[in-house]
Order: sequence, then structure tokens, then C-alpha cells
Amino acid sequence: MYKLLKIIILCIASMSLLYIGFTHYQMQKHKNNNPTSGADYMIVLGARVHGTEPSLSLQYRINTAADYLLKSPNTIAIVSGGQGVNEDISEAQVMKDGLIALGVDRQRIIKEDQSTSTYENIKFSKKLIKDSAKRIIVVTNDYHLYRSILIGNQYGLDLEALPAKTPKQALLKSYAREYLALIKYYLLSMTNQIN
Repeated sequence: MYKLLKIIILCIASMSLLYIGFTHYQMQKHKNNNPTSGADYMIVLGARVHGTEPSLSLQYRINTAADYLLKSPNTIAIVSGGQGVNEDISEAQVMKDGLIALGVDRQRIIKEDQSTSTYENIKFSKKLIKDSAKRIIVVTNDYHLYRSILIGNQYGLDLEALPAKTPKQALLKSYAREYLALIKYYLLSMTNQIN
């Protein structure tokens, strides 16, 4: 019995390591992406807000989005994120304010402030994109891009990845949570529960 238990534990450990290795490789593939200018739309995914101030993760997303938008004057930004617990305003509003402060014309920013998850970010943002759009970029922290693109595919969007840095102090927690979130994604996808 002990030998069987040992084999089962060894198998589970091996499968876990394989999963983490494969997933980590997929997540790292998008880390150095640098999409060319001129996309039709950009979806900027929300992250935690402290009161009315962006978390460092969200600030990195805002900075990355602004840098691209200032070089691509015809790209429309969709800032996507609702208002969570302990957030005084929506993530979308914080992103819009941050982009305007960095010099992006407010007329180029569409606010989507009802979403509460990455699935809803993509699903709700898609409704704001014209059918004629050819190129759509998604901006989020590098660890989060792989799943965001997979979810985009589920909703019929061929998203290009534009990575924002992940704060060093949040690396371990962010990656650990993303490994689990990807398991959930795979399960939902296999059972056709993404709608």
C-alpha cells in the first residue's frame, strides 16, 4: 500500500512539474512582444485599484498603453474593468484618467466599466469593437497575456500581445495565481462553459 501511495504521489508531482513547465514556457513567449504601430483597437485590461489610485501592476499597464497610443494616433483604446471591493471608482475610470494624464486624447478612449473578470473584459470589450477592425492589441502584465489571448480566441478575437511589466514584489504571487487560473480556463474550455 505504501509503495502504491508513493507511486501516486510521484506521478502527481511529475504531472504538476510538467504542467508548470509547459505553462511557464507559454507565458514567457509573449514577454518580449512589440507589436507594430497602427492597430485599430487596444484593449487595456483592468487590475486592482487602491481607492482611486492604480496599483503598480495597473500603472504599468497604463504606461505601456500610453506609450503605444502616443505613437499610434489612430488606435482606439478600450479600458476595461469594473469597480471592485475597496475601489472607490472603476478600474476603467482610473485607466482613462491615467491615459489622459499621459497625453492621450480622451476622444480616443472608450470606457467599459462593467466587467469583473478577464472573461468579461474580453467579452464586453468585443461589443465595442467595429466589425471592420483588422488589428486588436491587448495590454496586460506579461504573466497574464497567454490566458488573455486564449480567452480572446474563445470570443473570436485574434489578439496581439503588448506586455506590461509585472512588479517584482508581485511576481511569485502573480504567477502562482495564473497557473491556477489557467487550470480553470482549460476546464471551462473543455466543458464548453465559456460563453
